[in-house]
Amino acid sequence: MLVVDASQGVEAQTLANVYQAIDNNHEIVPVLNKIDLPAAEPDRVRQQIEDVIGIDASDAVLASAKSGIGIEEVLEAIVTRLPAPKGDPDAPLKAMLVDAWYDPYLGVVLLVRVFDGVLKAGQRIKMMQHGTTHLVDRVGVFLPKNTPVDQLGPGEVGFITAQIKEVAQAAVGDTITDEKRPTAEPLKGFKDVQSVVFCGLFPVDAADFEDLRAAIGKLRLNDASFTFEMESSAALGFGFRCGFLGLLHLEIIQERLSREFNLDLIATAPSVVYKIGKRDGTEIDLHNPADLPDVMQIETISEPWIKATILTPDEYLGGVIKLCQDRRGSQIELSYVGTRALVVYELPLNEVVFDFYDRLKSISKGYASFDYERSRR
Repeated sequence: MLVVDASQGVEAQTLANVYQAIDNNHEIVPVLNKIDLPAAEPDRVRQQIEDVIGIDASDAVLASAKSGIGIEEVLEAIVTRLPAPKGDPDAPLKAMLVDAWYDPYLGVVLLVRVFDGVLKAGQRIKMMQHGTTHLVDRVGVFLPKNTPVDQLGPGEVGFITAQIKEVAQAAVGDTITDEKRPTAEPLKGFKDVQSVVFCGLFPVDAADFEDLRAAIGKLRLNDASFTFEMESSAALGFGFRCGFLGLLHLEIIQERLSREFNLDLIATAPSVVYKIGKRDGTEIDLHNPADLPDVMQIETISEPWIKATILTPDEYLGGVIKLCQDRRGSQIELSYVGTRALVVYELPLNEVVFDFYDRLKSISKGYASFDYERSRR
């Protein structure tokens, strides 16, 4: 379901997600949400979807989640326009781990989608990418509350619990199969989550260090993409060097530590990891400039780059391009959609993690949208 705001139109984040869906040959049903707002322009947004994304939006569903308009039409479109799932219930179990979260009473709860075979309580399952095995003790679906069922079959989505203690043991995208009768090969496309932005978190009061350690450990239970290790600083004392998926992830974790655990923290400037190639053929990851080896030992230094997609009103395009050029960017694409410009740049991640987003919003008076993905090192 491609849900687009009828007043805002297509955003950069929308493009990033819909192109992934198109690359995977998914059927896409456009839905125009918030049509009850005074500023809604469904005809303009429908045309924009066709021009920018290139899919037919003439039969897009008009809806408003707030007012309840079009809800039946959305459900009908899911049934009639999206293809039914296929699968063989007699084949070896093949299921995808879609999401995982920590429950204080049940342990880690896994949201799974079954492709082949059946998944039921008492079954011993294996995570194919990480090789761990677990005994399933509960199977259910959301209706919308947790409702136990006997088993999940092909095409069905539900949850299981298997006495897993940490979310880190359940990698999203992993393939779940039966330990005794495994499937021949895992589902394609699995990637381990890698932190791309790092910063140090230190307590303002050194006496709060143990509280910070406990708080970070609790957040880690629910967020496997958040990593941390102990770090000490001559100026700031003991703290933790933390890894995040991006700037938004960093801000959320920092805010949760402050609000939920009442901690006063000092955060160092965000940084990225550089790879140092030494003359003896070894490679090291450089987190801190103070750890840079002797210049005579260094053969290469490489930094991570991103592919940034920026959607901006036409009148702010000059300022956006200048910002990208000043940050050592390399332009890949520039196209127009009505009065909006779509700009794709390759940028060093180090130039983006500090204040790029704030500067972009300032230049475009808040109208530009920004999304990025890792491109190369």
